Amino acid sequence: MCRNIKTLFNFEPPATEEEIRAASLQFVRKLSGFNKPSQANEEAFNRAVDDVAEAARVLIASLSTTAQPRDREVEAEKARERSRQRFGRD
Repeated sequence: MCRNIKTLFNFEPPATEEEIRAASLQFVRKLSGFNKPSQANEEAFNRAVDDVAEAARVLIASLSTTAQPRDREVEAEKARERSRQRFGRD
């Protein structure tokens, strides 16, 4: 589950709200053990996703670096190549 959480800091273009929300959802799923919470836990689950997303936004906005921003397409190609090497797919 957590391997779907991607680095969101120092990319060009910057992380979108959808990417932050998706990472937050994956994090809360991992912590709670729920892929989809029951009705009894749904409110707490959704509130946790909102809280984690807000914390992620604050964190990303607060970080600084002197490194050049990474290019999303270049990083995606590197990930595809690692996958090809790992799983032997073309």
